[in-house]
Amino acid sequence: MLEKILQTSSYIKGKISAMPEIGIILGTGLGGLVEEIEVEHAIPYQDIPNFPVSTVHGHKGQLIFGNLSGRKIVAMQGRFHYYEGYSMEEVTFPVRVMKDLGIKLLIVSNASGGLKQTFEVGDLMFISDHINLMPNPLIGKNDDKLGPRFPDMSEAYDHKILQTAHNVARKAGIKVHEGVYVAVSGPTFETPAEYYYIHVIGGDAVGMSTVPEVIVARHMNLPVFAVSVISDLGVKGKIVQISHEEVIDAAAAAQPKMTMIIKELLKENII
Repeated sequence: MLEKILQTSSYIKGKISAMPEIGIILGTGLGGLVEEIEVEHAIPYQDIPNFPVSTVHGHKGQLIFGNLSGRKIVAMQGRFHYYEGYSMEEVTFPVRVMKDLGIKLLIVSNASGGLKQTFEVGDLMFISDHINLMPNPLIGKNDDKLGPRFPDMSEAYDHKILQTAHNVARKAGIKVHEGVYVAVSGPTFETPAEYYYIHVIGGDAVGMSTVPEVIVARHMNLPVFAVSVISDLGVKGKIVQISHEEVIDAAAAAQPKMTMIIKELLKENII
């Protein structure tokens, strides 16, 4: 894998003028943050050696390089999912490439189903921890050059950055929650019994992404901040039929709040 990472990283370095310091993964319906970036380079995934191509509506499929809040960033406008048929190595490959490009922080966003009675569609939840119900992306032979065989996950989401994000949200007057994100494979939305089970085991929100990327980031000792947009509710009495298009619409409506928080967060001394 290391050879592939270096090959891909070398190709990208030949296309950009400056190395990024922060990586951002934009989830379903959340690609609008790109409009706030002073874009210097945009590279379609299909042009990048060894990169998968996003097949899901709501994921445009390109790497954006530029400036946001005075920081050099690389943003994935569209991510890859296990349910698309990709291996976990392919799903998380871009995170390894971004680390080789020099990022010192990974910011991840997603649209998820909310499991707390206090949640409403459009709320934001900062992720403080996770429960992984997907195959672990580190299964297989470990390359010690990338990270340890058994990486510690006691602080999967950086506590200091999490507190700074809360301060930013409070100053901006944006209500946010904090909680545990549960990752499932999808692509079906959950049954009422599955929502109940996920809540019972400690989940506050559920989705089909994020955790594989976070595990790989922590394998490489890369700090992470993650935020979920609550796009539907898995709460008894509030469960309704949901479509992917409705998830996209709900996430897009909440996207300006998430964008403001990320923009202001990058102005803080977080790395």
